Amino acid sequence: MPRLRALLRRPFSASTVGARRPTSSARRRGDTVQEDALRAMLLDDPNDMQAFNALAEVVRRRAAESTNPEDPLTATADEETAAAQRARAADLAVWSLAEELAGHPRGWYPLLELGRLSLASDPEGAVRRLATAAERDPEGRALAGGMEILRGAGMPVEALGLGVGHWRAREHTPVVGQHLVLAALEADRALEARQHLANLDAHPDQAEVARIRPDLEQAIAAYEATQQRTP
Repeated sequence: MPRLRALLRRPFSASTVGARRPTSSARRRGDTVQEDALRAMLLDDPNDMQAFNALAEVVRRRAAESTNPEDPLTATADEETAAAQRARAADLAVWSLAEELAGHPRGWYPLLELGRLSLASDPEGAVRRLATAAERDPEGRALAGGMEILRGAGMPVEALGLGVGHWRAREHTPVVGQHLVLAALEADRALEARQHLANLDAHPDQAEVARIRPDLEQAIAAYEATQQRTP
């Protein structure tokens, strides 16, 4: 849909587009205090996943209660059911929240949400957002999250490209290596999967590597056994 693509391709902004708006019905003071507290937490740490997800649920619920026909994610009544319109409006509300928080120079978790929301309509833009998220997180959590999103969407080759381009085996969480191994198998690259598994030996937390290694070795062995049985 052209309007959706135009929205997804807008440059990131530090605007308050996702700021709390008054609703037509009175809300409990406790709910308002909770929302303001969540926003304060996210201003301090835009990567607070628990706070982001809690606030996203608030804005989703509010948007679903009252859809706006002017919203670029909302189609006309003859194109979608009322339930689909509410779901689309909820996605727009979360998009606005994530876009607002992605303006923070350290904000990588909101970029993951933007990437997830835009993956179906703008896959190239989504991958760019996931790459930017990875560059903002020195621990590799954003990289692991971006690869998980791509693998979940059936895009293992793109997940490999993202991972290989940003992985620092000594510094990043071993979960990145785990995703690389599994993505390589999903892309029918068993040799590459073994190389990524071997690269995990460089990580200083060998206890964590030892925890995930058996499952990865089993996955590689199962893939190779399947290939041997294939005529």
